Amino acid sequence: MNPILTLDNISKRFGGVRALTDMHLKAYAGEVVALIGENGAGKSTMVKILTGIYQPDAGEIKLDGQALGFNTPLTAMRAGITAVHQEAVMFDELTVAENIYMGHHPKTAGLPRVDWARMEREAGKLFERLEVKLSPHARVKDLSIAQRHFIAIARALSQDARVVILDEPSAALSQREIQELYRIIRQLKAHGTAVIFITHKFDEIFAVADRYTVMRDGEFVGEGRVSETDEQQLISMMVGRAVTQTYPKQAAVIADTVLEVRDLSHPTEFDGISFAVRRGEILGFYGLIGAGRSEVMQALFGLTATSRGIVKLGGTTLAIHSPKDAIDSGIAYVPEDRQHQGAHLGMAIRDNVTLPQLSKFGVWLLGKRRRELALTRTYCERLELKAANFGQSVAELSGGNQQKVVLAKWLATQPKVIIIDEPTKGIDIGSKAAVHQFIGELVVQGLAVIMVSSELPEVMGLSDRIIVMYQGRIRREFSRAEATTESVAAAAMGAAA
Repeated sequence: MNPILTLDNISKRFGGVRALTDMHLKAYAGEVVALIGENGAGKSTMVKILTGIYQPDAGEIKLDGQALGFNTPLTAMRAGITAVHQEAVMFDELTVAENIYMGHHPKTAGLPRVDWARMEREAGKLFERLEVKLSPHARVKDLSIAQRHFIAIARALSQDARVVILDEPSAALSQREIQELYRIIRQLKAHGTAVIFITHKFDEIFAVADRYTVMRDGEFVGEGRVSETDEQQLISMMVGRAVTQTYPKQAAVIADTVLEVRDLSHPTEFDGISFAVRRGEILGFYGLIGAGRSEVMQALFGLTATSRGIVKLGGTTLAIHSPKDAIDSGIAYVPEDRQHQGAHLGMAIRDNVTLPQLSKFGVWLLGKRRRELALTRTYCERLELKAANFGQSVAELSGGNQQKVVLAKWLATQPKVIIIDEPTKGIDIGSKAAVHQFIGELVVQGLAVIMVSSELPEVMGLSDRIIVMYQGRIRREFSRAEATTESVAAAAMGAAA
């Protein structure tokens, strides 16, 4: 079987930075090829070349054996190549149907007018084909992330896409929504569509992919059939080394209570939340999406107002009305949404890292820059950040490296308590190990860590205690010794203790 899409010897540079060198990729009709690599390996650059945002400096792209060049996203779209990104960008105020057909609206016969009725009928047929219950009349602003992904897939089908790129599509989905995504991927395969699937989750690779292509540092490493490999081999190809301990648990001395929360409540999101976290301890929070975990953390950081409750830090009762109050008290919060809440994408790495503590660097430019650079280097190197330099814009980094900048920013404030919401979301296996190692170092140094994660192995592997939330309340608390996969998962689903 000949591939629909072939990339041969693709190279791309940005100034003095080499992004891709002699990269290869093949995509076959009715198959899923997993594109695997660490953050900064060049996957995003590959996607942008395939969708016409970037043009390669060298190499050849072939569709059905014919060499093509995509000078704009429109030419790539017309050739049948489209991408569904992790952060689905849409017109929130427009309807589902309008978003699907944006740029290629059906016209009324003989008239230069949009055929609105036909557009809505065709959108409805697409959702029938995908077996997704979604109204073409609904406003996108009212929909979930999963529903936005389904709209993006329907948009690809409306253009008769022959190659669909799924870039971290499950990062913000619940387990039920992920299974729904898998079903739709199988439908795309049955229709003869070639799917390029980008993910850092190995269970997803083995669940949906037929083939794999591994890249490292912008170069082609290898390819093959998923059925003929295993996780350790893929990891070794990705990172150039074996990653044997994904969840390193360092010996830390758990001391006195640092943060105490009593009866914290919100009018609609959570109720009666009480817990304590001690110095040198990692307290894990687990629960299904919508359980209220992140909402509790946002309230502790002063992002939302509570209806009642007491928060004490070091025995002193706090009045937290804003993030500034929390920061001044010694509480830091690394949010799940790094692009909208965690970082200023248009600013340099060093400016992001030092933003919460500008007053400490003085006003003299030369000395200020020198101290800023020293602080940035300390934390970014410990997190193994991959960037051309610390003056590089955060927007130019991969998603995982953006997350590392956010981590560095808050760790640099040297807080007493750090809340980390989904610390490894969108981060590859090698970088995850580095982040986990760093979290372990923090508690060894006496910091108290509250970690919210949707990855059960991560919560169980790192936490000293686990609090499970269900429908806005604490369902159960586990010690590290008594927690099992079955018991924690059952509590998250509301099962009786």
